[in-house]
Amino acid sequence: MGDVKGDFSAWFQSVADTDERYPLDEVIYKSKDGHLLEVCHDLEALKKVPAEKWKRHFEKRSRRTEWPYGSGVWGKKEWVLPGIDPKNVVSMYEGHTNLFWADRYGAQIGLDDLWIKQCGNTHTGSFKDLGMTVLVSMVKQMISRGKDIPAVACASTGDTSAALAAYAAAAGIPAIVFLPRGKVSVAQLIQPVANGAIVFALDTDFDGCMEIVQQVAEKDGIYLANSMNSLRIEGQKTVGIEIIEQCDWKVPDWIVIPGGNLGNVSALAKGIDMLIDLGLITKKPRIVCAQAESANPLYLSYQRDFEVYEPIAARPTLASAIQIGNPVSIDKAIDALKRYDGIVEQASETELAEVCARADRTGLFNCPHTGVALAAMEKLVKRGQIKRGDKVVVISTAHGLKFVDMKVRYHEMTLEGIVSENPNPPIELPARYEAVRDEMLRQIETRFGC
Repeated sequence: MGDVKGDFSAWFQSVADTDERYPLDEVIYKSKDGHLLEVCHDLEALKKVPAEKWKRHFEKRSRRTEWPYGSGVWGKKEWVLPGIDPKNVVSMYEGHTNLFWADRYGAQIGLDDLWIKQCGNTHTGSFKDLGMTVLVSMVKQMISRGKDIPAVACASTGDTSAALAAYAAAAGIPAIVFLPRGKVSVAQLIQPVANGAIVFALDTDFDGCMEIVQQVAEKDGIYLANSMNSLRIEGQKTVGIEIIEQCDWKVPDWIVIPGGNLGNVSALAKGIDMLIDLGLITKKPRIVCAQAESANPLYLSYQRDFEVYEPIAARPTLASAIQIGNPVSIDKAIDALKRYDGIVEQASETELAEVCARADRTGLFNCPHTGVALAAMEKLVKRGQIKRGDKVVVISTAHGLKFVDMKVRYHEMTLEGIVSENPNPPIELPARYEAVRDEMLRQIETRFGC
């Protein structure tokens, strides 16, 4: 679909040696010297298409029904996987998520132009769909061409497993997920169970699950679906492109994103890199990576100007999906933050819980990871680093419905170690009109002063 023509191509390449290249259908995750790979594109071929023509091309495809270009990812197929056969694309119409103008919440914290990118408004409820559609599509193509791939597997703190299970089920490919037992929400656990994945709940944390899945991939030929597989990054990079497209190709001053395994940070920068390299924009936003104080190895490295990085033992956090002490994409993330004049900030458990509650009162419904990002942003606003008139986009990585247990406990005032400042428990009354009327009027007066 569209009037853009060209001989576009992409390949795996070592981040340390540009001469070390591999085809995208090769089962490989790291370079010879142990560095992560990245997907590289023939930019010279892409540059032959004028920037304005790319914009029109993407806009023409957006939300249409011609397969598979209506997807927010596959509408940019030439920039993602140019060589994929459309019949092998596994898509659930991912992307095109709402850019929510948070005017009431922004006014409360001193921002006039605050937006929340609602990546949780997607098929499995998180931004992980953006990357998984690309990875599973490539696996389907590899299998169709005779490659022996018995199953696809991932370690997960919840959202990755949900995305892998759903997309693999749609493709008819066996999926295996490794979860830390007792450390993911019920909503996150039931998603891969319902989609028919083989689910292992292991007595370890995410980092321990990651060790197991890498062994399975190396020794048993299972295809690895974690973000160290750079095919995932190709889909996730479209979030940055989509944000700027939704802003009428004008670049926000700041983009704030929560970080755990840190593939999302490097992916965000990679998408914006392509916009700059191909002339669609000329300005870079500043990137803020927000970490939970209980799982903050990147923040600790940032405090030392990135001169030293040490993995940590991540402690329990309400933001369970980013409870990661040894992120596999650390080098890529640090590189991205250096290039984008980045900042790393952290949020305590109380800070993330309270900001979720306060922002929810303005119409949002935030997951705890978004709470980490919002709390970090508020700190930068208070310090004057983010100015009132700056255009700020916060990436909400998952839907709040995946974390209702945390929200229920907050409003019941039973979250361990947290004294809820903004609880709103149900008011239990007898079923009598007079009792309801009196309490209703009292609540209106107390809450709204009217």
